[in-house]
Amino acid sequence: MTSLFSGLLATWTKFPANVRGACFVAVGGFLLIVMASLIKHLGRSLPAFEVLFVRFLAGLIVILPLVWRMGFKIVHTRKLHLHATRGFVGFMGNLLFFFALIHIPLGDTVTIQFSRPLIMVVIAAMFLGETVGLTRSIATLVGFGGILMITRPFGEGFDPWALSAVGGACFGSMVVLTVKLLTRTEQTVTIMFYFAAFTTLFAFIPAMITWQAPTGIQWALLITTGALGIVGQGLFTHGIGLGETSFVMPFDYLRIVYSFLLGIIWFAEMPGLWSFAGAIVIIGSSVYLLRSEHHKSGSNAK
Repeated sequence: MTSLFSGLLATWTKFPANVRGACFVAVGGFLLIVMASLIKHLGRSLPAFEVLFVRFLAGLIVILPLVWRMGFKIVHTRKLHLHATRGFVGFMGNLLFFFALIHIPLGDTVTIQFSRPLIMVVIAAMFLGETVGLTRSIATLVGFGGILMITRPFGEGFDPWALSAVGGACFGSMVVLTVKLLTRTEQTVTIMFYFAAFTTLFAFIPAMITWQAPTGIQWALLITTGALGIVGQGLFTHGIGLGETSFVMPFDYLRIVYSFLLGIIWFAEMPGLWSFAGAIVIIGSSVYLLRSEHHKSGSNAK
């Protein structure tokens, strides 16, 4: 058995880094969509704040041994206010994402979450003074058109809970912005610790107010949700580190495919034509923006 494992590992390491990175991203994305599906399932019988609190608490429990091993000096920071801001926007983004998961189709919720590159362009132009350019502006407007296709705010199929998914994507973009600011002075473990600590803190009081005693099966699913989130994010992060960003990041859009499939199989949510069309538009415009950002970074580095 050991020799078989060693042989498989040796074969695996012979694959190009981009291929291995893409595999990690694809598998990590699948685990994260299974996690989202469990949240949707649990949200039908347990309060969203409760599910959210256990999810954040699991992350805090995992990071604490690492902090202990590295020494508590790792949590020393002069940017506590920025860590708190990141924790708050992360809490709000996850909360709105959870509400959307519970009330609208899984595929639509996940697709709208992938509009964050579009929102980041707007944030960069408005708050960072970045010059967007004509082609990126057009790609961003086209991408927002994809969001309108899914949410259909002016049609009979509009569900107000779709705005929760859009709000979650906006807060998710602000998380990216705060992380960019924090990484200038803070170590990764420090950022992870304070994010887990503040999000757990923000979720604690509403969770206690709405707490409903889970059954044994629900506890098992809650714990599984936390584990899948940690492992899935870890695989995704490792994959991004292994391969070139411009190559591996498009594989993250497999999450949309997974969400449509699990939505059909698990929740009997048959996507409509507008959902498929909106997903194609958002994926196309987002991938274009990611690749243009990569090329711009590469040009600046030369």
